[in-house]
Amino acid sequence: MAENYAFIGNYTNMPGYELSFKKRSVTSLGAMGYAMASNIRMKMPRTSTLFINDINASACTRFTSEYSSYGTIEIASSAKEAAENARYLISIVPDSKDVRSVYLDEQTGVIAARKDPERIMLECSTIDVQTTKAVGSALQEAGIGTYIDGPVSGGMPAAQAGTLALLIGYPSPSSPLANPNLSPRLTHLLSMLGPASKTIYLSHLGAGLTAKIANNYISGTVLLATAEALALGVSHGLDPEELYKVIKSSTGQSWMCDHVMPIPNVQKEYWVPSNSGYKPGFKTQMMIKDLSLGVESARQVGTKCSMAERAVEVWQEAAVDERCRGRDGSSIYLHVGGKLPEGYEDKAMKREDGTWEFAE
Repeated sequence: MAENYAFIGNYTNMPGYELSFKKRSVTSLGAMGYAMASNIRMKMPRTSTLFINDINASACTRFTSEYSSYGTIEIASSAKEAAENARYLISIVPDSKDVRSVYLDEQTGVIAARKDPERIMLECSTIDVQTTKAVGSALQEAGIGTYIDGPVSGGMPAAQAGTLALLIGYPSPSSPLANPNLSPRLTHLLSMLGPASKTIYLSHLGAGLTAKIANNYISGTVLLATAEALALGVSHGLDPEELYKVIKSSTGQSWMCDHVMPIPNVQKEYWVPSNSGYKPGFKTQMMIKDLSLGVESARQVGTKCSMAERAVEVWQEAAVDERCRGRDGSSIYLHVGGKLPEGYEDKAMKREDGTWEFAE
């Protein structure tokens, strides 16, 4: 069989993708999925076919229109069909139920595809560890191939650039526990999504997700703390740019403050969502899921999670705040009372149907 690829993305409520090499496939083209799939299509050999599938037909049509110049793209009717054409499959979907649907649906899921012990399935979603272990076990027992958890970090800019951090729940290529036939192929697959310097092997199924959940615990609470601190300073009359200079030069500096700066037009070194009217890189609603996973994981092992417990409540409030819903999580700055002085205006406009029109 040809070395085909499949990529399954945000399956139910956002566009995503599935891909396959000599033939590749993309299922669901969501925000992250669309960026990752486009990067992969551009890196694939022109003679290879990319199969895509999504309940959002317009996303598939748009993707085909934008990237068919790099090679053939075909739209598949299901995850099963996409997997049928692929020896390598990548997925990134919103939550655990979507992962189960993509992989374990007896009619349309990957598990219904033909058996192939050489197939590699890289699942990049942020979900609970129990689900990924159950899915991996079911696929292995069915002879569908090797399922590996590989959550990603870095957001939209890294997805677009192919510089994602990859947290891989599989032994490193140098480990005696790694399959010598599988590891080189896995390494090649991962290189299409991120550099080797940002690819971290974490030895076993579920370990990648555990690490991602711990990281998200930090990022979700730090973004909220950053928004509240900025709101405090600006409300007391500080200029947003001057306040940012202080934070950037002091102990409050963080990746979230630099790369997800909640106040528009403060970060001029590179694009951040607030500069485009809080155009989603990671929607406010999604932060609830990520932090809740942290709370659940902490409770399972008996560790404290007081910061995340309270943070989840605030994110839940923000998710129904009309100023934040449907926008990037950095819009939580508006929810916590943040002001936007002259020169730092919100550039988004809300349409009559309740959706947002974002600035470029």
